Amino acid sequence: MSVSTLKRGAVAVAVLGVIGVGGAVAVKQGNAVAAAPIVLQAVAPVQGAAVAVPAPVMTLPDFSVIVAHNGPAVVNISVTGSTKTAYDGGPGGRADPFADDPFYEFFRRFQGPQQRGGQRSVPTHGLGSGFIISADGIILTNAHVVRDASEVVVKLTDRREFRAKVLGSDPKSDVAVLKIDAKNLPVVPLAKGNDLKVGEWVLAIGSPFGLDNTVTAGVVSAKGRSLPDGNVPFIQTDVAVNPGNSGGPLFNTRGEVVGINSQIYSQTGGYQGLSFAIPIEVAGKIKDQIVSTGKVTHAKLGVTVQEINQGFADSFNLATPEGALVSNVEKGGPGDKAGLKPGDVIRTLNGAKIVSSGDLPAIVGLATPGDKVTMEVWRQGKPVQLSATLGNASDKVAAAEGERGDQASAKLKLGLSLRPLENVEKRQSGIAGGLLIEDARGAAADAGVQAGDVLLSVNGRPVNSVDQVRDVVGKSGKSVALLIQRGDDKIFIPVHLG
Repeated sequence: MSVSTLKRGAVAVAVLGVIGVGGAVAVKQGNAVAAAPIVLQAVAPVQGAAVAVPAPVMTLPDFSVIVAHNGPAVVNISVTGSTKTAYDGGPGGRADPFADDPFYEFFRRFQGPQQRGGQRSVPTHGLGSGFIISADGIILTNAHVVRDASEVVVKLTDRREFRAKVLGSDPKSDVAVLKIDAKNLPVVPLAKGNDLKVGEWVLAIGSPFGLDNTVTAGVVSAKGRSLPDGNVPFIQTDVAVNPGNSGGPLFNTRGEVVGINSQIYSQTGGYQGLSFAIPIEVAGKIKDQIVSTGKVTHAKLGVTVQEINQGFADSFNLATPEGALVSNVEKGGPGDKAGLKPGDVIRTLNGAKIVSSGDLPAIVGLATPGDKVTMEVWRQGKPVQLSATLGNASDKVAAAEGERGDQASAKLKLGLSLRPLENVEKRQSGIAGGLLIEDARGAAADAGVQAGDVLLSVNGRPVNSVDQVRDVVGKSGKSVALLIQRGDDKIFIPVHLG
């Protein structure tokens, strides 16, 4: 089975215009170009007759005015750098034909360094997009476009080229700020506020595969989309973007930049209908920090969270499978000081509803270290109000909080054979307590529990003996949530009891 992966490709955006029945009309609003609204037509029913009203007639938008106005401020970015690659030391880079000889390593130690394997630098070249936000040469793009760059060249639509200085980049948000030595440059207007709607037309301008100022359009597919490798509430669109579009602008129908195209979801490396852009309000905050201080600081709550599914909702008596389930709490971190515990479900943060687990890091990522936040937490069937002061994400992470215990072994209807950890096991693993799972069968094995895991809690209640596990399971309904430590990771696993 092939696995779909998120590709950081090029995405550049231009703004959409809309045609009414009378044709394309555009009006200038400040520095933005607005397209005329779509005109809807409906056939009036005959009086006195039961006639079905047809759907409104809609025409496609015309984006030509927006492209003409904003296209000159979209730039092509070419990057030169180097990367380390393994070198086997053989002739012409080929493997040594005697490498399998049992005496090979013994004699190789007496060879000169020029014939030894190792690493060597290999030149790299990359292409991306960006857009000018200040007439004196400030440019926004993606951090991954300029990563490991030794030289960055910016080319304008009038074919002028400039060497750019990277003022700073932030891999967590994938935003970078460049500066070129120029004046009176064309600029794009940035959207203010967050009024972008799902279904709204958007436009991208960029350099896919190096093809400068390519224009593509589509609609907003979703907002606040969480992806596995980031803390950004992405805008999802169906705008066609490809490698080389990265760092380009995404425009609304008023000609304002609403996002920076950053990633695509693809099984082939090319466009497959899923594109993701960084909201401009996020990028603007990162840009302000870089311009003023040259670096970026991110806030943290100091917890590890995972998704709530129906099994967890049943286990924790939640009406709906929404929220962020806390599986780990950083010892001494902001969450620990606020009183958060493994098994808590964070439902809101500063009044914002947490629907999926990815919503939490996205909201925290927009905050500043030192900000105070309030949380509504679901704990053992009841809502709890907590408050926390956010820390700095660059601070060192302490060991995660653990639980304590001892006692006997037995088999349960979960299908688990359990026993307390011995003292030597506690010292070797660094786990203060819990129950070692010696065997997993039935419902637990089906859910993914494995022999060798350590059971820390059931339905959010720490367990230090088999009797405690029996008591919690006996009072549970259709499923239970087991907090498991596997190696260095802590995860919740829902187990259906049938």
